[in-house]
Amino acid sequence: MKRVNRRNFIEKSTLGIAGASLFSLSSCHAAQNNCLDSRFVHYVLFWLKEPMDSEKRTRFEEALEELVTIETIVDFHLGIPVPSERDIVDDSFTYSLLISFRNKDGHDIYQKHPTHLKFAKDCEDLWERVVVYDSVNM
Repeated sequence: MKRVNRRNFIEKSTLGIAGASLFSLSSCHAAQNNCLDSRFVHYVLFWLKEPMDSEKRTRFEEALEELVTIETIVDFHLGIPVPSERDIVDDSFTYSLLISFRNKDGHDIYQKHPTHLKFAKDCEDLWERVVVYDSVNM
């Protein structure tokens, strides 16, 4: 795992939030000029304890696929890191989850939703670290 100093952490965090914002932008149609006015973006990075264990990966992936069925989710992206030699790219995580909601209320419903609570309970033994970035349009 790469050691990240404070400056690199801040730069990488900013890029993650910027990337999440671009995701919202790309999901808007030209006819919806104000579609980002209240969009809420929820970006989560997961580091699994045993990232090479295929059974645990399958279990986690199935849980993620169930998680994104929550009705307040507008758009989502489930991802894995792209290996990079660039120092600015953090490719140390195992999975990423990028979700957008129409507004904070949609996010708040998601947080308390039984499917989300089940995901956290069923999968918390699989991860060693989770980082969450939430953002709204400026």
